[in-house]
Amino acid sequence: MTRFLKFFRKEKAAMNHIILPGATIGILGSGQLGRMLALAARRMGYRVHTLSIDTDSPTGQIADREIVAPYDDLDAVRDFVRDVSVVTFEFENISAAAAAVAAAYVPVHPSAEVLHITQNRLREKIFLANAGFPVAPFQPVKSLSDLQTALHKIGFPAVLKTASFGYDGKGQSKINSMEDASEAFDFLEEEEGVLEAFADFSKEVSVVAARGLDGTFVHYGVMENSHRHHILDITLAPGRVSPKVAKDAVEIAHGILEKLKVVGVLCVEFFVTKDDKLLVNELAPRPHNSGHLTIEACVTSQFEQQLRAVCGLPLGSTQQLRPAAMANLLGELWENGEPNWPAVAAFPEVKLHLYGKLGARIGRKMGHLTALADSVEAAHARVVAAREALIK
Repeated sequence: MTRFLKFFRKEKAAMNHIILPGATIGILGSGQLGRMLALAARRMGYRVHTLSIDTDSPTGQIADREIVAPYDDLDAVRDFVRDVSVVTFEFENISAAAAAVAAAYVPVHPSAEVLHITQNRLREKIFLANAGFPVAPFQPVKSLSDLQTALHKIGFPAVLKTASFGYDGKGQSKINSMEDASEAFDFLEEEEGVLEAFADFSKEVSVVAARGLDGTFVHYGVMENSHRHHILDITLAPGRVSPKVAKDAVEIAHGILEKLKVVGVLCVEFFVTKDDKLLVNELAPRPHNSGHLTIEACVTSQFEQQLRAVCGLPLGSTQQLRPAAMANLLGELWENGEPNWPAVAAFPEVKLHLYGKLGARIGRKMGHLTALADSVEAAHARVVAAREALIK
């Protein structure tokens, strides 16, 4: 009998790591990534609560419950997590303190430690460099004197970035000469910064990957990204890179997820240099814009994969069914009125995703299109044509 009780307790403890359909997923953040995660959760029979700074948010429109409070309101976080079984994030600019508070009540994936590292560019660069992953030369900057010294070490051109709360090209400026230093430093607005050598790259790529509670690793291969005004414009999958770059990128991504002990989805963004080498640019510990095409193109989308990982379920197949291309839909499309939705619906192999945002503005991600085809080039041409049809 004693042996049976010990076995029962052990089995129950193991099962406690598995969060089954019917349970409630807590999402800190309420944008489009949370929305698509909530849709995946709904399909698999989970309930969803979201903590949002706004009402009627993209995630809140799908969730069972939308709690409106600042993300740094730790009392609100405590109240929020009492009604959920697990907490995850839809963007990384949630304070590590909020993640730590949540972790006192329920499992939190990714961990507060992962969040602490990846939400600050300098901490992220130091982690990557110390672990031996390839990054461009960089120096910390806290004063104009620091910046001038760093420029002497790194040379020109260089890029000065805010250490915290930067995305889509925000919080960064290129420096071509010492005369640019003072103006660039003023742009930091007394925040800590990091100076990086400018990467002379041939293309930008990303690897979206996931790691389960048991350490299982899966990936979606290399995706090729093009940007417009520092915002992701189009993603192609599979990415058009050499076999060596494809292999090295996946190996680096695997190493990073393992070193961080990530549970969930993480995207590694890379520069591919002119001599076919890789430099890690940034990490995103969540589903990523470049992985949106996995919804139609792969057996398991990045959003279902996130859900599987944080709930302790086996990870799904990442097999890509057909070549695909994704194009972002930014607020500019609404400048002359509502886009021509029937025109895009006339493309039978293009899928429309709108995020439910209440107001369009320049540079705001309002939705995306995904096109499937027999080749990545054909998918690219198809998604561009469909997006152009929206404004005709």
